[in-house]
Amino acid sequence: MSDAPLPASAEPADRLAAVVALRRLADQLEDAAVEEAMRTGWGWPQVAEALGITRQAVHKKHAQRLIAAGVTLRRR
Repeated sequence: MSDAPLPASAEPADRLAAVVALRRLADQLEDAAVEEAMRTGWGWPQVAEALGITRQAVHKKHAQRLIAAGVTLRRR
């Protein structure tokens, strides 16, 4: 187990709630960063490499949301 700080509460429910909140925040930060990258001309391969996942995975996760947000997506 890592030495990451946990909430002061000893209650498992509080600690698990903190994990959920961090996951949501991480997702929001990823969404914003991917959108910014795509708006500035990055392609799927660049975003995927930066995130450490496959191009297909990043496309599947973000393409629909980006299209709905009016982001022009680059083709290969």
